[in-house]
Amino acid sequence: MNVLGASAHGDGATFRVWAPRCEKVDVVVEGRRAEAMARAADGMYEVTVPDVQPGTRYQYRLDGQRYRPDPASRFQPDGVHGPSAVVDPEAFAWTDQSFRGHPLADLVFYELHVGTFTAAGTFEGVIYHLGRLVDLGVTAVELMPIAEFPGSRNWGYDGVHLFAPQSTYGGPTGVRRLVDACHRLGLTVVLDVVYNHLGPEGNYLAEYGPYFTDRYRTPWGGAVNFDGPDAAGVRRHFVENACFWIREYHVDGFRFDAIHAIYDGSPVHILTEVAEAARKEAARLDRPAHLIVESHDNDRRTVVPAAEGGLGLDAVWSDDFHHAVHVRLTGERGGYYSDFADPRMLPRAIAEGFAVQGQYSGYFGRPRGTPSADLDGERFVICLQNHDQVGNRAQAERLSTTVPFEALKLAAALLFTTPALPLLFMGEEYGETAPFQFFVSFLDPKLNDAVRQGRAAEFSRFAWQGTIADPAAPSTFVQSRLNHSLVDAPRHRAVHEYYRRWLALRRAHPALGAGDKPLTRATLDADGAVLRVARAASTGERVELVANLTAEPRPLATARAGRILIDSADREFDGPGAGAPLGPFQALLCEVH
Repeated sequence: MNVLGASAHGDGATFRVWAPRCEKVDVVVEGRRAEAMARAADGMYEVTVPDVQPGTRYQYRLDGQRYRPDPASRFQPDGVHGPSAVVDPEAFAWTDQSFRGHPLADLVFYELHVGTFTAAGTFEGVIYHLGRLVDLGVTAVELMPIAEFPGSRNWGYDGVHLFAPQSTYGGPTGVRRLVDACHRLGLTVVLDVVYNHLGPEGNYLAEYGPYFTDRYRTPWGGAVNFDGPDAAGVRRHFVENACFWIREYHVDGFRFDAIHAIYDGSPVHILTEVAEAARKEAARLDRPAHLIVESHDNDRRTVVPAAEGGLGLDAVWSDDFHHAVHVRLTGERGGYYSDFADPRMLPRAIAEGFAVQGQYSGYFGRPRGTPSADLDGERFVICLQNHDQVGNRAQAERLSTTVPFEALKLAAALLFTTPALPLLFMGEEYGETAPFQFFVSFLDPKLNDAVRQGRAAEFSRFAWQGTIADPAAPSTFVQSRLNHSLVDAPRHRAVHEYYRRWLALRRAHPALGAGDKPLTRATLDADGAVLRVARAASTGERVELVANLTAEPRPLATARAGRILIDSADREFDGPGAGAPLGPFQALLCEVH
């Protein structure tokens, strides 16, 4: 297989690199003289070197002067600037041959950051906690980006070696052990990938070829060149990257970061090309590939089939649900929350998917969004918290420290009643109180200063108060680690049980889950205080959630129609106990006959 990077085989290794901007490329294997690489017409260089063992380090020498790591390096043991290392994917003994994945509609995502999920901060450190996630009802682990980034502390969105798992997390072997363990327990693995930009430090791609363009700009710098006349090799790099993660690491899908910053006017969009290639690669393993995007455009075309003029992806992160719930429970109106002051935004987000469907957005300064009522529920991934919505707050506080305890449970009831795919952010399931702050560890002090200034400017739009933690300080990272022992404390244990019960209900009851979205009705009473969400299955089963969105007791407008399935006020969930009126922030789910 003619893949990019270093391919180990029985008699050595073959090195392939696309470098059309170079007149000459040599591969320099540690302990040996440089080997000249043969150039093809398209700018691809290749050479086979005998007697190269896995683990051997190497660099490319560009035009006889500059020593650089491999753009498709499989491992960067010394960080982004160091030499690359040969990796043999056949050396790992997989045990997941019987794993067949989950249908899209059955996915319950658990987003985690490897570095702060445990004190060890490694891939293998995650494995110990997987059984608890399965018991909770999670079906998919979503890893924040793990491509090699500068230093040891980063959210992952500054990655520069897209084929190399982060060395400080445990590198290639660690990822394989984690994915294999997930599959052994029946967990799908989704990887967050960043195809809209690369980080500012250790990014040597432009020295090799026309990877970037000044025709477009992203909030993080130059855009990736996906549609220029010389973009074929760039597109191949990203298409091959997606196939690589499926083929060599058995991942089951991707969350594509901020696709509104991916610019491509080609006849076939790069994401469509990536999706088609990823699905074919996954089919070889007899598994589905789930392809999910983040976009602030609320554009239905992301999930419309390519044959009908869309991009053909599977689902989109819908922040509208989060924003509408957050505004209602916290009263915040700064920044993008200003577009969600209308109380009708919440029932629309629940019943239709997007709340903003073409209206003028004061935050973006333009009309935004498209109709979504006809789209299936499984096309939307929704959450109460995620890395952005927690970490991009000035104090990075979680919902558990922002709203009253009863409101925290009410929010969960809304999440699990909505016909969509729920995503939990690590620690949410037991009410973690540690912040999730933004942290970096650039080796260039100027970049650390730029991050500090950028964060301060960004928060000014929200009028948040308080001191912002220094992103480059090690303490900022340490304070963001989870405290898993909290799950054994009474109130936190109650939250965990509440989440577990809801997910069990969602699996068992035909009227819950992502299906039958057209049968969902969400309405507010005349005071805008009580929200009712009616769910029905095509087979006839019906349930209704009644939720008091205020801190004041409210009367029940009608008698309870049937058996109570779950009540946030129950004492087993550390609630005040059920009463005749709806208590403050009480959420009650009943069967309807």
